[in-house]
Amino acid sequence: MGLSRPPRRGDVVFASLRSSVGAEIRKPRPWLVVSPDELNAALPTITAVPMSTGGHPYPFRVPCSWRGTRGHAIVDQVCTLDRSRIDRVAGTMAPSVTRRVLATLREMFED
Repeated sequence: MGLSRPPRRGDVVFASLRSSVGAEIRKPRPWLVVSPDELNAALPTITAVPMSTGGHPYPFRVPCSWRGTRGHAIVDQVCTLDRSRIDRVAGTMAPSVTRRVLATLREMFED
């Protein structure tokens, strides 16, 4: 059973990295989609950051709340996921959080 539509930037999707290694995130969890909608519609992959209810408030982790649970968007573990890893689109993150995550990504990769 596939997704009914391509994920959009700002969507929260549930996905699992079944073949993770070392400190990579293993268990199924929510991911915040950060790739632009044009790429999401055209490619079989999305770019996303995992979300966690635990962890430490490191500089590249953006505080967020989703469905009443507080946590962090773990921007330092940005990942490209094949859409086949996505179980479902579970909702949409607050636009202000998505903007802060995108700003943090720019900060991480600027020269």
